[in-house]
Amino acid sequence: MTKGHPVHGTHGEHSDESRTSAPPTAVPDTLHSLPAGSPATLAQVTEVAARLARAMNSVIEGKPDVVHTAITVLLAEGHLLLEDVPGVGKTMLAKTLARSIDCSVRRVQFTPDLLPSDITGVSVFNQDVRDFEFRPGAIFANVVVGDEINRASPKTQSALLESMEEGQVTVDGQTYDLPRPFIVMATQNPIEMEGTYPLPEAQRDRFMARISLGYPSSRAEVAMLDTHGQSSPLDTLSPVTDAATVTAMVKAVRSVFTSDAVKQYIVDLASATRASTALRLGASPRATLHVLRASRAHAALDSRDHVLPDDVQAVVVPVLSHRVIPTGETQLARRSTAEVLQDLMRRVPVPAAGR
Repeated sequence: MTKGHPVHGTHGEHSDESRTSAPPTAVPDTLHSLPAGSPATLAQVTEVAARLARAMNSVIEGKPDVVHTAITVLLAEGHLLLEDVPGVGKTMLAKTLARSIDCSVRRVQFTPDLLPSDITGVSVFNQDVRDFEFRPGAIFANVVVGDEINRASPKTQSALLESMEEGQVTVDGQTYDLPRPFIVMATQNPIEMEGTYPLPEAQRDRFMARISLGYPSSRAEVAMLDTHGQSSPLDTLSPVTDAATVTAMVKAVRSVFTSDAVKQYIVDLASATRASTALRLGASPRATLHVLRASRAHAALDSRDHVLPDDVQAVVVPVLSHRVIPTGETQLARRSTAEVLQDLMRRVPVPAAGR
């Protein structure tokens, strides 16, 4: 696995979306690395995650909750969908997380003419050995930044399905494992934007969480004009950890204790979405598993070795809001899926302490 790999582009690059930065006096964290195969303690998970958050917040100013969610998804072995209007910093957030980790990174610019083989790779006949050899595609990296994923055709979007779910790619009957850790961070504009293809339900369901950055505050936007007008803070950002350490952190998060009562609470919330009259499609079993994994990561980032109902409630909206489909009546009432989920959380009984 290549270390310190630069961010490569496929089908061209475009300018980074702007976001405010921290004062230039901020001192970057040094690289924190664990030996390959070494286990990570909960204290180390919290410490390294805090370093990642500081590094990302030095570029993405005024959005600590968004940064926290991105790190949660990374530690929960998920994939992140950044959905918002153009120019609010979606690509900048994805590239900031990628550059904060010393690992292999690939950036793919999704366009209508992008082919599935550009993503997965292709077998090419080698005249020297008189046999086919596999040339890996853009998906073979620890961090894959997919820019404007809904501008590619559904055929190309489907090339990500196997890799995002199983961590592998199958080409010409041969299966190739992807490096660990592995995360896809994709950006997309709202589906009513011109020249886009809506992501199908199966594709959306493979993203652990969907978040929107929103517009910056007036103060943050003024600071952005000052800092980004000279140079991008992303250019001077140094990695604060590496792939081996992140892998160890992921394994530590898996061991965070989750009681039977909390697991039942997660299942009850998922069942409530399926029975809700405000939703046409409820949460899938995969979504239930993703809520559990995200809850464990949220607890670990809060320096706890066990999951509380508060952790579940904190991740329900970003994990489920893009997977459920509202009914026509809900849409006419201008209720978002996030509002429906908040209402369901108020109705589903929370497990009592000690259960």
